[in-house]
Amino acid sequence: MYVCGGDIPELNGPRVQLRAMARSDAQALLEIWSDPQVASWLNAPPMSSKEEAEELIDLLARWAAEEDSLRWSILGPEGEVIGSCGYNYWQLQGAYRGEIGFELAPAAAGRGYMREALGLVLEFGFGTMGLNRIEALCHPDNLRAGRLLKRLGFRQEGLLRQYRHTASGYQDVQIYSLLCGEAAQI
Repeated sequence: MYVCGGDIPELNGPRVQLRAMARSDAQALLEIWSDPQVASWLNAPPMSSKEEAEELIDLLARWAAEEDSLRWSILGPEGEVIGSCGYNYWQLQGAYRGEIGFELAPAAAGRGYMREALGLVLEFGFGTMGLNRIEALCHPDNLRAGRLLKRLGFRQEGLLRQYRHTASGYQDVQIYSLLCGEAAQI
């Protein structure tokens, strides 16, 4: 069973690196989180300043220290921040499950970076954290995210009707899951 204690481990793949978010990532993450192609899929109010991004990074760090969440900045081949991903939450008592979330700069899309990053996140979740089930929630119209999840071996389990409330009203989400025993092909 994994106990974070606020220390977010570095995960390295052939082309991407996952490391703890830093305040110095704020401008790059702001540009990603506020990009219309990304922001429309986030379950968060629009972000408009570097200070707001810094506040969110600080909040995510506090949640990691309290073991409520675990989020990494994704660094591309040149060491630049190209997105973020991680565990929105996890439950180790009884269920041994967690939920992932992720976003990528549109300029980095279509190159396999997020697939590689999520492979590291899944390996960490099943191997180090001891999770049995990893879930992802996805807006039904976010076809790219749905395809990525399926390529990673996730199964679409169903539609959660009016599951989220946003500024534009209630939204449905699709729930995907991957079980530890199914993760061999990652």
